[in-house]
Amino acid sequence: MTPGSNIPLAAARVTVDVAAPVRLDVSGLLLTADGKVRSDDDFIFYNQPSGPGVTYRSGGGGAPDAIIVDTAAVPPGIEKIVVTASPDAAGQTFQGIEPTATIRDADSGSALATFTPPRLGTETALVVVEIYLRNGQWKARAVGQGYADGLAGIATDFGVTVEEPAPDPVAPQQPLTPPAPVPGAQYPAAPPAPPAPPAAAPAPGAGKVNLDKGRVSLQKNQTVSLVKGGRPLLARVKMGLGWEPAYRGADIDLDASVIAYGPQRNHIDSCYFGKLTILNGAVKHSGDNLTGEGAGDDEVIVVDLGRLPQEVTGLVFTVNSFSGQKFTEVAKAYCRLVDATTEEELVRFDLTHAQPQTGVMMAKLIRQFTGEWEMTAMGDFVKARTVRNMVKPAAQAL
Repeated sequence: MTPGSNIPLAAARVTVDVAAPVRLDVSGLLLTADGKVRSDDDFIFYNQPSGPGVTYRSGGGGAPDAIIVDTAAVPPGIEKIVVTASPDAAGQTFQGIEPTATIRDADSGSALATFTPPRLGTETALVVVEIYLRNGQWKARAVGQGYADGLAGIATDFGVTVEEPAPDPVAPQQPLTPPAPVPGAQYPAAPPAPPAPPAAAPAPGAGKVNLDKGRVSLQKNQTVSLVKGGRPLLARVKMGLGWEPAYRGADIDLDASVIAYGPQRNHIDSCYFGKLTILNGAVKHSGDNLTGEGAGDDEVIVVDLGRLPQEVTGLVFTVNSFSGQKFTEVAKAYCRLVDATTEEELVRFDLTHAQPQTGVMMAKLIRQFTGEWEMTAMGDFVKARTVRNMVKPAAQAL
């Protein structure tokens, strides 16, 4: 699975285990429609291993910890179970650790899906996947939303109040690892907040906005669902990419491209200045801009969402500097999604920082199981002067 993708569950009882090269603590939270727990009973972890319809299972050190969800036993009013993970060692981040979640039929043990979140770094806790109810059908969604403040950050977002012990008057206060609710503690109602993940960086598939209120301006890692009036946008859209030289009188030759992937992050094709049409005309490139001078989009890639083959589940839009100029020499880089019929700007992402690299992943479009597409702002820099060198890092970022 890729971030934001979802599948219908083929089994009523499923197990979600999360494996990594290091020991992980795995937890589950039962959430209502407002994205909050009802009480501490809805936080399932090693010190509170069972709740209504949800059970924690220790791997005993030789196997990964797991959360078991019996969808038939989940109480009314619970619409989502999120599965989280954090390194067991105090202060350890996910840097260099590649956790993999496997969703299994709890009775047969057969794997239904796997998900490895991409590009983790300073995060100390992670919402890995969620099991959720939609129109009477239980489904699983890959999330991969990281938190730098550990399980305490996750718990707070989902309405759990974590009480920490008072600091020792002699020794410096130690962080609570892993953070956990205190049995019997009172949990006051959380202040109003958007459904988790946090609105500042909503994870694909959760806490998103759509196009109903007009143009959406994204920040890095934010996601918008390409749905308007309750219907998925499946028309022709244009991804316009623009930039200017950072220094007056200079030319900057950048190349915009789009890379198409299948459901297993497999590379299907790439559209760029040397291959202006792919996927039987469903994706077309406007051609190369050699200077970056002038107002408006420098290069445009037209995508007919309704004509994309079903095997295409992800598109990553990239910009490269074949001549070797770094993005620190570029100003006002942006991408914007435009309705090709009405020329209405739907979504915009302005790149607000630069790194001395030759490639940047600007945005990605991910097809959901329900048919709609979601756009996520990226702004991730890599060392890559051609689209060919972008294929692997872009696949990892899906």
